[in-house]
Amino acid sequence: MATTRMYNPPHPGEVLRDTVLADRRISVTEFAEKLGVSRVALSRVVNARAAVSADMALRLAAALGGSAESWLQMQAAYDLWHAAKERRVNVQPLKLPA
Repeated sequence: MATTRMYNPPHPGEVLRDTVLADRRISVTEFAEKLGVSRVALSRVVNARAAVSADMALRLAAALGGSAESWLQMQAAYDLWHAAKERRVNVQPLKLPA
């Protein structure tokens, strides 16, 4: 079964910036305090300079509802799309003896 990949999926930090932090409903500093992380750590995620870790995904799910898996899936989709766009070394298929 083939799945369709989204064209240039957003980084999870963009989603946070455009929803939770939009229109200054809450600042990065305030949200970081609620999550129990440093402002710098959250800022790096929000600005797409760091990936959402499993720990951060659990914290986001606890604070915002939803699941940690959804945050990790969003990060994986972003990472895979960008990795697929990079030039790669030609990898030969592995042929194992029968």
